[in-house]
Amino acid sequence: MSIEVKNITKRFGTFNALAGIDLKVETGELVAFLGPSGSGKTTLLRIISGLETADSGDILFHGEDARAKKAKDRNVGFVFQHYALFRHMSVSENIAFGLRVQPRAVRPSEERIQARVGELLRLVQLDWVGDRYPSQLSGGQRQRIALARALAIEPKVLLLDEPFGSLDAQVRKELRQWLRRFHDDLHITTLFVTHDQEEALEVADRVVVLNKGKIEQVGTPEEVYHRPASLFVLNFLGNVNLFHGRVVDGKLYLGDDGADAKKEGAKTAHLYIRPHHFAISRTELPDPAIKAVIKYINPAGPVVKIDLLSSAGHSIQAEITQQEYTELKPVKGESVYVSAKNITFLDYEI
Repeated sequence: MSIEVKNITKRFGTFNALAGIDLKVETGELVAFLGPSGSGKTTLLRIISGLETADSGDILFHGEDARAKKAKDRNVGFVFQHYALFRHMSVSENIAFGLRVQPRAVRPSEERIQARVGELLRLVQLDWVGDRYPSQLSGGQRQRIALARALAIEPKVLLLDEPFGSLDAQVRKELRQWLRRFHDDLHITTLFVTHDQEEALEVADRVVVLNKGKIEQVGTPEEVYHRPASLFVLNFLGNVNLFHGRVVDGKLYLGDDGADAKKEGAKTAHLYIRPHHFAISRTELPDPAIKAVIKYINPAGPVVKIDLLSSAGHSIQAEITQQEYTELKPVKGESVYVSAKNITFLDYEI
């Protein structure tokens, strides 16, 4: 089922939670709402679900107006951050709950309910915990049971609000991978809220970056990370180095080296460079390079993190591959040359 949001606004007192949101989600997409606390992502999710009412604007489910429908009539499955499982019910009873409270005219038989519960337990790979209670499960298991309960009513849309927020890092990573595989098998239109950049970039087909009630950018993980539409997106999606340059006679200067400026009439420029876009060498590189001293090396992990101090007194955070580290063998305190292989964002001032 496709979802279309048109000019949605929402205020809480004097706080403007959403300011004219427009968004189209295609059938079967997995879309992440990403942003800091207070950006409006959960409010938008709750309005789509029917748990919250917009002040103005339209919500269309597959082209049909959904505003007049109550949450229970929108055929939406909702998974909360803290599971919201019934503690006094077994796992099987939790999953069956949504089916048992349906109107008598559409309620499945008890036999069909039990069969559906068994199907869902196998789907989330927990068919051996049906008789247990939520308190007897791990956090990751409870989250999967909450997902199974949301799927019991066979929703056309699945909404997840910070689904892994209360879990430890390793379990979060495992569940992210599991959710991606799970979605690829079912192809249910899925929206999930997160403030975790890595989570959104790893799991989603597209990412909606929100800030102060507005959409900053919508794009694939590759687009929002490598081609940010604003400084907010650039800074929110990972570490970045900032350099200040000057423009003289059409040349952009960073130190003593100049390159053609890309904006006529500009006087200054701000260059933003991701740590992994630096090259480090003991000999001066052919491109304009900055001389710097290595202050700290952290070789743990898939990339090696190196902190440097330029000859002009600016801190530089760089990342190189383990292979580059092995070949270069950098030493703390030595002088090297640092050059940008790519400029992530370039902002000119007139």
